[in-house]
Amino acid sequence: MIDLYYAPTPNGWKISIMLEECNLPYNVIPVNLGKGDQFKPDFLKISPNNRMPVIVDHENLTDGDPLSIFESGAILMYLGEKTGKFFPQESPSKEKVLEWLFWQVGGLGPMAGQVSHFVNYAPNFPGDHSYSEKRYKDEYDRLLGVMDNVLEDKEYLAGDYSIADMASFPWITAYKRYEVDLDSFSNVRRWFDNIKSRPAVRKGIEVGKENRSFGKGITKEALKTMFGQNSKNISDMAKEKKE
Repeated sequence: MIDLYYAPTPNGWKISIMLEECNLPYNVIPVNLGKGDQFKPDFLKISPNNRMPVIVDHENLTDGDPLSIFESGAILMYLGEKTGKFFPQESPSKEKVLEWLFWQVGGLGPMAGQVSHFVNYAPNFPGDHSYSEKRYKDEYDRLLGVMDNVLEDKEYLAGDYSIADMASFPWITAYKRYEVDLDSFSNVRRWFDNIKSRPAVRKGIEVGKENRSFGKGITKEALKTMFGQNSKNISDMAKEKKE
């Protein structure tokens, strides 16, 4: 059995989708980001970056302890290797999947995440955020253009459906909130609708649906917990962990 430490966000959806696609049994352990579950000592033992998702594979033991993995890209690779699905191991197919997986974790995800912050959360903070919001929306638009060009002659990012598509798809789902006309990217639209129609994808996206908020009704304390962290906070938590 696999434990999935999870919140219903794009990074969380990547893993719930992959688990559903692979038909792997898993147990969802909710991580309430607004209440600070990601900073609890037990969670930090398996996710030192205090971020979800994390998996714990109780079938993979080392010295009696189950393997834990944090970072969504690493989890996708592990599950692909574990099941032999959606992550080819032969060259050059493997390298093509890795190219687009790293493109997502290093580009599409962080940029879309910043758009999400300035659309959903920045209005809760004083100041003019218009430049920052435009900056990230423009970069998100550029990345959609990159995808559209590549998908001109491919059904999926790396050729066949893979973890690269599962990683990228969740970061397109909020296009309406980001004020993007997805129809202007016809190849991305085709790709998006194709993936969205997959039963495992629909099921993965529904995990934890009741806990989605996207900044609505968030408290000041939750905002501080989610966005008020710095190196001192991390250092203090590490000291508490040792005591």
